[in-house]
Amino acid sequence: MSETAGVPVRQQGMRDHNLGVVLRCIADGDGVSRAEVAAATGLTKATVSSLVDELARHELIVEAGPAGNSVGRPGQALRLNPDGPVGIGIEINVDYLACCVLDLSGRPRHQAVTLADNRDRPVGEVLAEAAGLVDTALDCALAAGLPVAGVVAAVPGLVRTAEGLLASAPNLGWTQVRLVEELSRRGWPPVSVENEANLAALGELWFGEPPRTDFIHVSGEIGIGAGVIVGGELFRGRNGFAGELGHVTVHPDGPVCGCGARGCLEAIAGQEAILRAAGLPPRTGTTVATPAGPLARLVERAEAGDERAVDAVETAGEALGVALAGMVNLLDLDAVLLGGMFALLAPWLREPVEAELSTRVLGARWTEPRVVVSRLGWEAAVRGAAGSVVNRIVQNPAEHVRRSA
Repeated sequence: MSETAGVPVRQQGMRDHNLGVVLRCIADGDGVSRAEVAAATGLTKATVSSLVDELARHELIVEAGPAGNSVGRPGQALRLNPDGPVGIGIEINVDYLACCVLDLSGRPRHQAVTLADNRDRPVGEVLAEAAGLVDTALDCALAAGLPVAGVVAAVPGLVRTAEGLLASAPNLGWTQVRLVEELSRRGWPPVSVENEANLAALGELWFGEPPRTDFIHVSGEIGIGAGVIVGGELFRGRNGFAGELGHVTVHPDGPVCGCGARGCLEAIAGQEAILRAAGLPPRTGTTVATPAGPLARLVERAEAGDERAVDAVETAGEALGVALAGMVNLLDLDAVLLGGMFALLAPWLREPVEAELSTRVLGARWTEPRVVVSRLGWEAAVRGAAGSVVNRIVQNPAEHVRRSA
């Protein structure tokens, strides 16, 4: 049983701690038995049995037949309950809204996307439409008998998570929006807000393949955002603003960025910049847009060998590689994941990114970072949002147990 040296721990505090230890052991295992949980955690079999009963009573775990690795008489395999509490994620992006419901096992139970250019719309109008998606998700969860543990909103921009505040979203034109306050008025389960790039990185950490612990996930749509995972944990920075890769300067005398600075990566490798350089109207659209959208036309031209289209993407790749090399040198990351628009353009973007990393990363001679295309694509952020609700339960089941009681 775990102890904290020199610090008195009340019996309830110890039980809360051990409840989390047991649930995480079950979550990490593949149908482990009570005996295997006891062996892995160092807790007594009686303690494990009591904690397992409590987790089952609150519908966090289920018994799923005989455990496959038991010696002698097989015990019952313990797994996270797919019909237990779920999390809802809502992503508010520049030209789409997305919503997702995830169960404890990480399986999507509902998903919806609405395409719209949200830059010129009033904040209240966009939030009302986003709320409609969440209300539908809540109805779907209710109909399936799934209790909703929380809602997390993913937004592009600088977020003060503890305050529930979207401080600035330049591409939306939003400043000082108290998102949690606005959304909590609707009588939903607990609501929180986080930067969409951070949640995309967490989505890759929890649901991507293969699993990694040290990487940067960079996604390009109209803006460019990045989420950094170090040692299996999200790196937020002092104010929670880490990961604004789109506003790293790559050409000091370059074009003016929407943020007001010159030569930002976003002004050179953002969607509008690439489309303009390819000779296409800089009418933006996302990777979830219709096949007739501008990105689809860009891909068609690149596939046909159109020199201007290929040059535009490769130039963006070079700038992206320069910015990413600085991040890898600073943090010693072992992988770069290309998401969003960059995943779509990877056939032409990946090589120039790799070339810049090979040239500019000091340790590349020994451990060159891998450049990997995200398998989650545009779903990474909204799944990370819903997954963060589920992850909170797994990390601290005692809090969920008290709230549900």
